[in-house]
Amino acid sequence: MEEAQLGKNLGVISGGAARRFLWRKLPFIAVLALAILGVAYMNLSQKPLVGYWEVLALVMAILCVATGWDDATSKQGRYRLMGTQALHWAAILVTMNFVMLSNLRQMLPAPAASLVVLTLLALGTFLAGVSLLSVEICFLGLAMAVAVPAIAWFKQSALFLLLGALFLMGLVLALWPRGETREKP
Repeated sequence: MEEAQLGKNLGVISGGAARRFLWRKLPFIAVLALAILGVAYMNLSQKPLVGYWEVLALVMAILCVATGWDDATSKQGRYRLMGTQALHWAAILVTMNFVMLSNLRQMLPAPAASLVVLTLLALGTFLAGVSLLSVEICFLGLAMAVAVPAIAWFKQSALFLLLGALFLMGLVLALWPRGETREKP
């Protein structure tokens, strides 16, 4: 009887712990999803989303400050954290704007420009994670960086992937057992 109750308690604890873990990781997942959605939208619309990337970089700056806040125990440490992150993300924003607003933008098609901006955001995120010694932010930067060639590959291979999916669906439909009726003796 006690073992069953202990198992129930452990299940509740592990389920609650899993929920708390996901809740703590939600901002990182959301930023990654927003970055990939921004690239996808920019590829479809063929228009630069300058404001979108600026807001996403500011969100990353806030996330970085929130991540390092507990480690900065003194008032001076927290001011230093905010100052270094502000300078770091200002440099990333200026570089992004060079790509999106300068003559360089005219040389790049919109999909390429979006991948360059995502690369800059990934680099800024990874470097902020290294500076803060945050595994989560480093991983987020690496995930964004890996998304760049994945998006480029997917775009080049989209027709091949579509044909492969159609072939598999046709194969499944051809081999799927039909609802044939059996004759009863």
